Amino acid sequence: MESASPKNVIVMGLGYVGCVSSACLASLGHKVLGVDRDQYKVSTINQQRSPFYEPGLEELIQQNVAAGRLRAGSLDAQAIADADVVLLCVGTPSQANGNIDLSQLRRVCAEIAELMQPRDRPLVVTVRSTVFPGTCESLQETIFASHANVAVASNPEFLREGTAVKDFLEPSLLVVGGTTEAAAQLVAGLYDSLPIEGAVVSLRTAEMIKYACNAFHAVKIGFANEIGSLASELGVDPMQVMETMCRDVKLNISPAYMKPGFAFGGSCLPKDLRALTFRASRLDVKLPMLESVLPANDEHLRRSIRDIFALPGKRIGIFGLAFKEDTDDLRESPVITIVEHLLGKGRETRIFDPHIRLDEIYGSNLSFVVSALPHIGRLMERSLSDLLAGVNAIVIAQKPTAETAAAIRNSGLPVLDLTKLSLKPARPQAAN
Repeated sequence: MESASPKNVIVMGLGYVGCVSSACLASLGHKVLGVDRDQYKVSTINQQRSPFYEPGLEELIQQNVAAGRLRAGSLDAQAIADADVVLLCVGTPSQANGNIDLSQLRRVCAEIAELMQPRDRPLVVTVRSTVFPGTCESLQETIFASHANVAVASNPEFLREGTAVKDFLEPSLLVVGGTTEAAAQLVAGLYDSLPIEGAVVSLRTAEMIKYACNAFHAVKIGFANEIGSLASELGVDPMQVMETMCRDVKLNISPAYMKPGFAFGGSCLPKDLRALTFRASRLDVKLPMLESVLPANDEHLRRSIRDIFALPGKRIGIFGLAFKEDTDDLRESPVITIVEHLLGKGRETRIFDPHIRLDEIYGSNLSFVVSALPHIGRLMERSLSDLLAGVNAIVIAQKPTAETAAAIRNSGLPVLDLTKLSLKPARPQAAN
């Protein structure tokens, strides 16, 4: 399983992440130097032992120290001169206010910079620690600003204590971003012999992915516990509920719904969330996560409304009135809330939805929209061309077909696509 192109790697920090990364990278054929201020960790590794218990780690340390691929020691100019990649695996603990403390990270970067000698080949300083987007750019622009051959990369770890060696050698996700494409590819190449295709992404994306993953794991645990608590109070087996739910890998345990975009609506999700939280309150079961979902959706809708009011002109066209594409269901459509705000603020509003014909809808569907927008008939256009001809800007509120998207794009009008979150300029990060 050795790498086809072994590299000289320095690993800064020999805690769980650093020690496992050192031993596993050495097992892939790379020559690894582990560095830590704790001399116990350094001497223990050189004695072919693990400084802490982690299944399979001590065996890897024994094999690779004996083979001469792994050693622990101190950082010096020669080690930096020989290195291709430096992996930073130091701690980024929480401060009292919840922010992360980057002092260890900045300290080791300063040590590397001080020991740098003139070199013709690149050195990639790779942050494996969990850091907020913008951190690696800050390191590049400050500590390494005068070192032209140094590039900074992000390579977040996804290792769980107790299964860290297995997680490294059989990864579920491999993410690398760099200040240069060459730097990112070099770091990704460290893992070439592993059974996974690395995701080479932008630098800030790599930093953000780790937070997204950990937040999602926390959300899943919190969700399962809240559903389980309510199920138990209702005399329902919580394990059977969740185990059965997880059998659905098309919608439940899948990429479905995992795309940033517009607020949700419709006849099911809002109604059922309200019913769950109401019944839980009657049973004195607090479900703070589920109780926060509808307010979170409302706040997302408010963000969309603020973006719409930033569009130029008084006449706003909206493509899509139903709560999503390919339906004529208007119940609890967030678009109706948008239209109410636009009309209330004096914006002329025109709407086109390819599946909505007011003379064909009936029942609760009709009563909902007429109750919210009594003069809806005056706002609707019969065709997309009619909509585009009479407005100053377009809001896309449901996913258009390729043909419709092209027509909107070719109109030359300012467009706000609510179905896809647009990339906004990054805010400068305060230095720690």
